Amino acid sequence: MKKKICVVVASRANYGRVKSVMRAVQESPDLELQLIVGASTLLERFGRAIDVIKADGFTPLRSIYYVVEGETLSTQAKSTGMGIVELTTAFEDLKPDMVVTVADRFETMATAVAATYLNIPLVHLQGGEVSGNIDDRVRHAITKLADVHFVASEMSAERVISMGENPRYVFNYGCPAIDLLCDIDLSLDPRDMKKYQGVGKPVDWSKPYILMLQHPVTTAYGHGFEQVSETLEALKLVKDIQKIVMWPNIDAGSDHVSKGIRHFRENNMDAPIFYFKNFPPEDYARVLNNAVCCVGNSSSFIREGSFLGAPVVLVGDRQQGREHGNNIAFSNYERNQISDLIMKQLEHGRYKSDKRFGVGKAGSRIAEELTKLIL
Repeated sequence: MKKKICVVVASRANYGRVKSVMRAVQESPDLELQLIVGASTLLERFGRAIDVIKADGFTPLRSIYYVVEGETLSTQAKSTGMGIVELTTAFEDLKPDMVVTVADRFETMATAVAATYLNIPLVHLQGGEVSGNIDDRVRHAITKLADVHFVASEMSAERVISMGENPRYVFNYGCPAIDLLCDIDLSLDPRDMKKYQGVGKPVDWSKPYILMLQHPVTTAYGHGFEQVSETLEALKLVKDIQKIVMWPNIDAGSDHVSKGIRHFRENNMDAPIFYFKNFPPEDYARVLNNAVCCVGNSSSFIREGSFLGAPVVLVGDRQQGREHGNNIAFSNYERNQISDLIMKQLEHGRYKSDKRFGVGKAGSRIAEELTKLIL
């Protein structure tokens, strides 16, 4: 009988982090993939990642809405509670042998609590990392709930073990997101990229561009508008190069960041900036790889960016204290400092690839380990 592995995907970013694991589980003769898709993956304003997931050949057994409208601290807590309720029902129906959850978000916490209280072994990806946001505390809480840990770096493995976790169940196979970078052609086809719709000045994909992706900082709730405005004004100071701006994730404060982007857009209609909601994981990897500089606070700039050697200006304290490669230049929320660092990164160009977060094949190695685990 196949071992049932239930993977919960509840954000566009986490899909990219777990896709190669899902594929390896799906292809394994010893494992059965049970997929639950929920939260912002179902929402149009966050790009409906569920459409990408289905197009990739995955069939969700449950699609669960549990996002409370508002993107405030209160709604984030309530969404976590709703997620626990809804996921508990789904797990009871599906009766998985293991539940897989990723990283550090509120949806991840809901998955972890529901599985733990049902006595279902919990598999956690990307534990043991440090960041300067509430995610830091959430990630470590999930580590203590989890039974099995697939970390993304040696430093993370050491941290998880130092937290008292059994070394027998701590595995460093790297980050599955790196698998995508190794498995595809990372060049951009301008003709193919025209299919993506957005607003602003259309991108000439054959010419250099800067990629910006800035999420709200939950521990600095209420300051997202001015924070993202400073970054956008910094982009404006960098002349004669087009920019791509992506919309933030669903964390508390997302509305403030989105408002800042819309306000800037309406007052700078002639700026060479194009605004996108979302890309599938492979095309996002291509967009990231071909950017001459990345600006903002996305963890992808640290993880995939380090592997690709992409020049990055990391803004603010959302990723404070996080393990990173030499491609990162840190800035505060001040437009002149941000723009100065962008210019320095443009002058520097590409960095040497840093493989601290893996070299590919994490998904297949994780799936192989799942077949052998007895809990």
